[in-house]
Amino acid sequence: MNILISACLLGIPCKYSGGSNPCQGLLAAVAAGQHNFIPVCPEVYGGLPTPRPPAERQGALVIANAQPPRDVTAAFQRGAEAALALAQLTHCTAAILKANSPSCGYGQIYDGSFTGRKIPGDGVAAALLQRNGIPVYNEENYALLLSAPR
Repeated sequence: MNILISACLLGIPCKYSGGSNPCQGLLAAVAAGQHNFIPVCPEVYGGLPTPRPPAERQGALVIANAQPPRDVTAAFQRGAEAALALAQLTHCTAAILKANSPSCGYGQIYDGSFTGRKIPGDGVAAALLQRNGIPVYNEENYALLLSAPR
């Protein structure tokens, strides 16, 4: 099975802060070789640098917490479209994306106030992938995908 995966979950330093979010269970799954993982960072693919100011969704917009605040919605949309194109090109049947992210979050994202509060919602890339029939998981529930019978 080909699975799109947030590159930061594999330890690739593409997180807004310049770091990563390595997930040991996913790294073990990659090493086991039972699935093909296709790394993606929609924010980088959208043209944003690493590091970059943190961003959160505020309704349909994505705002970077810079001085002054900056609308980065277009970059997030470009990155989401690139992630979808990569998923389709490589025949991915699912995605494992970074929880709570304004691009990759699924089911819950930060509320746009930059205070750490979360609300129901999806990141820009996660929403686009789902609209195109690609189910999205995150580092908290990926075992549901990887343990499913093929």
